[in-house]
Amino acid sequence: MGKKRIISKGASAPEGESETRTKSSVVDSGRRVTAGTAHIQATYNNTIITVSDTEGNVLAWSSSGSVGFSGTKKATPYAAARVAEIVADKAKRAGLMSINVRVSGVGSGRDSAVRALANHGLNITGIKDVTPLPHNGPRPPKVRRV
Repeated sequence: MGKKRIISKGASAPEGESETRTKSSVVDSGRRVTAGTAHIQATYNNTIITVSDTEGNVLAWSSSGSVGFSGTKKATPYAAARVAEIVADKAKRAGLMSINVRVSGVGSGRDSAVRALANHGLNITGIKDVTPLPHNGPRPPKVRRV
């Protein structure tokens, strides 16, 4: 529980201590990806956007809860647009230029998230709705006898 030391990147570490490294990110690793997939999960309570490369490795993600919205404001189209802007910035830093969008869920942030990704400079090559639909559903209950 001693004194905490914060070492800036430019400053050299004191004698006897090694320089601390920050958590590595996609930009630091030097891996450049030009095409990927954006997965938009729009539920009644939240909007989660994940951007991955063609192999499925996650490059960036964010949700309306992590942006700072709380309660019923998380499911609004405005919150989904803000999340899309943040994810687009992270994806551009990784070198992503074109994306294929897969939308899942029935929330109100579906359309605004796709529009925000397009307006933020990412080239959208395709949009697909992958919301799961039941083929026949469960067996209905017995007829009620009174």
